Amino acid sequence: MSKIEIKENEDFYYNEQGYKVFTAKFHLKRGYCCKNGCRHCPYGYDKKTDTFSNVKKNSDPQ
Repeated sequence: MSKIEIKENEDFYYNEQGYKVFTAKFHLKRGYCCKNGCRHCPYGYDKKTDTFSNVKKNSDPQ
């Protein structure tokens, strides 16, 4: 598995608590959904229902 080069403020940012939050751009670059209920999931995954909604992959502003 090859490593993906990530850039701050493009692929991730730090939230108020200091945690790294990945953007939709990063998730698309990675190429699959991890099913962890990520804040900026471009795949439309809902962890509560374990389902995918019909969300366009480029619809996230972050």
